[in-house]
Amino acid sequence: MKKIIFIFLFVLLIAGAILTIKMTGNTTKNLTYTDTVKLETTAGDIVIELYSDKSPITVANFKRYVQEGFYDNTIFHRIIAGFMVQGGGMDTKGNEKPTHASIKLESQNGLSNKKGTVAMARTNVPDSATAQFFINVADNNFLDYGFRNDGYAVFGKVISGMDVVEKMSKVKTNSNDEPLEKIKIIKASFI
Repeated sequence: MKKIIFIFLFVLLIAGAILTIKMTGNTTKNLTYTDTVKLETTAGDIVIELYSDKSPITVANFKRYVQEGFYDNTIFHRIIAGFMVQGGGMDTKGNEKPTHASIKLESQNGLSNKKGTVAMARTNVPDSATAQFFINVADNNFLDYGFRNDGYAVFGKVISGMDVVEKMSKVKTNSNDEPLEKIKIIKASFI
């Protein structure tokens, strides 16, 4: 009798879990991930803390790309010494990867483009950021909202590996600020 009750409860538990997944759509694709991301690069590891409380749209966008593996096997394609390193949009052959729709600019979040912060790259159109991001290697307050334009949305900060970023920022580049030796993001993952 105990065995029958145990089997019944077990089947009931499994059926309830399946029903919950079907009703809510809650599968592993919708997991809440941590606010810490590691970029494994050919120059070394960079760990970024994300500010989901200050930049919720931007952080959700970045997490989506990390979850999908979008940043894996991309390159840092633009490096300007004493300013920033930019990546997250080009494959290893230098081709721009297709992205999701652009997001709303969150540059009025009280965060400043200080050394070590991570911000979304965009065109001259304020709400045009998609996947590309940059890491500031200097205090770049002129990129903040209101200084001269709509600004660039800071959404995180390097908490480990700033020495790697500094090393990257000093590589030789061509006249288009492209590094002569590719610096690849091998994998982006939540930690």
